[in-house]
Amino acid sequence: MQQELDSNARTDKDEKVSYAVIMRRLMGSIRDYRGVTIATPLLVLGEVVCEMAIPFLTANLIDQIKVSATVQELLQPAAVLVLLALLSLAFGTGAGITCSHASCGFAKNLRRDMFYNIQRFSFANIDEFSSSSLVTRLTTDINNVQQAFMMIVRIAVRTPLCLVFAFTMAAVMGGALALVYAAIIPVLGFVLFYIIHLVRPIFTRVFHKYDALNESIEENVTGMRVVKSYVREDYEKDKFAHAAQDICVDFTRAEKLLAFNNPAMMFAVDLTWVVIIYFGSQVIITSHGTLFDVGQLSAIFTYGFQILMSLMQLSMIFVMVTMADESARRISEVLEAEPTIGAPEQAVTEVADGSIDFDHVSFKYSARAERQALADVDLHVRSGETIGIIGGTGSSKSTLVNLVARLYDATEGRVRVGGVDVRDYDLEALRTNVAMVLQKNVLFSGTIAENLRWGDENATDDEVREAAHLACADEFVDGFPEGYDTYIEQGGSNVSGGQKQRLCIARALLRHPKVLILDDSTSAVDTKTDAKIRAGLATYLPQTTKIIIAQRISSVQDADRIVVMEGGRISDVGTHDELMRRCAIYRETYTSQNKMGTDESDVEAEEAAQDDAATAANAGAEKGGEADE
Repeated sequence: MQQELDSNARTDKDEKVSYAVIMRRLMGSIRDYRGVTIATPLLVLGEVVCEMAIPFLTANLIDQIKVSATVQELLQPAAVLVLLALLSLAFGTGAGITCSHASCGFAKNLRRDMFYNIQRFSFANIDEFSSSSLVTRLTTDINNVQQAFMMIVRIAVRTPLCLVFAFTMAAVMGGALALVYAAIIPVLGFVLFYIIHLVRPIFTRVFHKYDALNESIEENVTGMRVVKSYVREDYEKDKFAHAAQDICVDFTRAEKLLAFNNPAMMFAVDLTWVVIIYFGSQVIITSHGTLFDVGQLSAIFTYGFQILMSLMQLSMIFVMVTMADESARRISEVLEAEPTIGAPEQAVTEVADGSIDFDHVSFKYSARAERQALADVDLHVRSGETIGIIGGTGSSKSTLVNLVARLYDATEGRVRVGGVDVRDYDLEALRTNVAMVLQKNVLFSGTIAENLRWGDENATDDEVREAAHLACADEFVDGFPEGYDTYIEQGGSNVSGGQKQRLCIARALLRHPKVLILDDSTSAVDTKTDAKIRAGLATYLPQTTKIIIAQRISSVQDADRIVVMEGGRISDVGTHDELMRRCAIYRETYTSQNKMGTDESDVEAEEAAQDDAATAANAGAEKGGEADE
């Protein structure tokens, strides 16, 4: 959140420059709705002209009635009034329709542009904005900008036109009496702008608090099982209530200030009408209607009402635009953000083989970071080789493999795949050939088959089943009544951790990559299943380079080489036997995991496997029950 506050700390000069950039960037999202956007103010202009003509003709009609005009003589002006009213209605209806199409289409394009740009983001970009902030910008901020856009293309055009036309016609009809409006307009304008001046910083601040509120919701929903298992519901409720109360306090304060708008307007209306009635009546009586008559008084009242209504609408516009100003700035930040990782113009599109070279690589997540996550890593992996990586928590095992798929770029040194620097590859080509099963396994809403086909959307049913068999996923999938058509809930909430891991491995296998990275992706399965998966990988992808990150030595014991990491550096590299002889860290880890002949981690994995079996049985029973129903 501090990054959000820092990114919005600008000088006045920066704000002026960025405002032009913001408008240009947002207007670019109008695109195919440019026609209805232009049509709206033109229709509004027609509506205003008709409305302004009606009081003028009404005053003339009153004057004719006053001099005892016949019904026949009144038919023509009455018919003109009806026609103008119908035209005003038609113009207004048309403006409403085109305005709706323009604003909704603009919001749709804006969401599309933001979402598409987010898809281009690197991990560093996501870290900068945070997922909760991006959700707020895609929802609340775009809604604010949409409402402001709707007002700008219709009300913001209508209001100044009404104000100018009404004041001009009031001057024509009332003469010097219209100066009352000229005196009251600046006073009201000052009051409105002063209120906006007070409210604007509140709206700027409240959107950052929306990010905090969304972050609280996202964190709670994602970690619901942990919240319930630790009986922390009351704590989460208090945290959410505090965030919601914080927003409520700011909005209440803003609404209190904005509440002065209506009393100020009504006071101005009442005061103006008292003055006009007093002086207007006095002139009518003293001049016997020769200098000023009832028709003119009626018209100046109508024009005065329109002037004051225009001012009220103008205040609403300023409030909405004030809210939308900060939203527009936040949206523009996402639209203008360039991915920190991109492909060169003459990008390499073919990956020759699965060889990987780390040439004195160092890396830190931010230029401001004091310590490096990786320091002087020099490692060379032959194509088709199986490499195991072990190390304690925080030893940067995952960071190391993230550089292979170029999820991050090395700060120093070079990472090469197939003999080519990863920064020279087309990103799609590189990531197609480097399949990763990440530490945090993610499944998406859809069937099991649809999730597996993320690896290869054109995979046949037989290929899907083969990949599932190699990942030992068929052991539980076949137990579901609907098999591979079983629906996976959002986030894979209806399958266990071990089942999720195996489905993610099967998904990666379908890609037939040149490099396969398993980032602690068999931690929730028992050692027997783990061994079967590793055996399947060896036979199914013999030419593929395999990098296996694990906490259990048994998972990497048979690898061609094992890399031991500590504190972001490579402590040692060698086979199991070599490391047992010379690497104290490796030997201590092996001894602790096999103390008294019992691999404690395997016991935990066995329990996880039993949970998987129970989950599969329960899911099968539920599906069977649904089928019976």
